[in-house]
Amino acid sequence: MNIDFEKCGGLVPTIIQDADTRQVLMLGYMNQEAYEKTVAEGRVTFYSRSRQCLWTKGETSGNFLNVVSIKNDCDNDTLLIRVHPEGPVCHTGTDTCWGEENKVNPLLFLSELQNFIEKRHEEMPEGSYTTSLFKDGLNRMAQKVGEEALELVIEACNGTDERMIYEGSDMLYHLIVLLTSKGLRIEQMAAELQERHQPGWKKH
Repeated sequence: MNIDFEKCGGLVPTIIQDADTRQVLMLGYMNQEAYEKTVAEGRVTFYSRSRQCLWTKGETSGNFLNVVSIKNDCDNDTLLIRVHPEGPVCHTGTDTCWGEENKVNPLLFLSELQNFIEKRHEEMPEGSYTTSLFKDGLNRMAQKVGEEALELVIEACNGTDERMIYEGSDMLYHLIVLLTSKGLRIEQMAAELQERHQPGWKKH
């Protein structure tokens, strides 16, 4: 990776982002030695401008930043490091240096779930319910979506909120299985809804 350390006097700004939540956690600075140590150890090390020395985030608090990926920007003078943080990032005890909470948005799990279902589709392990759905074929998968949708309607009209969420989750899971069998993604449905939200959208 070509990093222009000399452009800003030997240091490059380094943005730290949670790899799962995509939340920006903090900003620090690295010199070449800090960068090399980060790569070698898999934990983020910065250069402290006030103390003029290297410091590994978490060396005193135990709240390390475990590296997932490192990217350079278009000018080769700013780094984006995605991490899995161990505990709060800010020295004040907050999740981020801007006092924001760093929580996983449950909606992001839908993509992760479909990735898992796609893997099931590729490997077709025995004993898996998802595998059995794929083996049953398209018509059965579509039928299951309809059955779960009906159960959702019943719970919405005559059941509890808890059961409605439960049956809705069943429907959504079977819908993702059906999408996977057709080579489609849940993100495509989200994109369709996003398009419909735009001013001037007209029904096809």
